[in-house]
Amino acid sequence: MYDDAYRDDHPQESTLQKIQRLDEQRPGFPGEHWLALGAGLLLMSRAGRSRSLIARMAGRAAGAALIGRAASGRDGFAKQIASMLR
Repeated sequence: MYDDAYRDDHPQESTLQKIQRLDEQRPGFPGEHWLALGAGLLLMSRAGRSRSLIARMAGRAAGAALIGRAASGRDGFAKQIASMLR
C-alpha cells in the first residue's frame, strides 16, 4: 500500500496524524470556514430538538467540533483576524 520511502518518513504515524497531514496538504477553498461554522451551528440547533439525551450530546459535541474547526482551522477566523492585524 505504501512504499518504503513513505514508511521511512512516517514510521509511527497514527490514523489521526495521517488525516491531519493530508488535510494540511490539500488546498483550501474560499469560505471553507464559513461552511464549517454554518454546519456546526445547524448541527447544534438540530441536536437540541432531539428527544434522546445521547443524540443531543453527540450532536452538540459534533457541532462544537465544527465551530472550533471554523475558528482555528487552516483558514479559520483566528488566522484571518491575525493576518488583518499585522
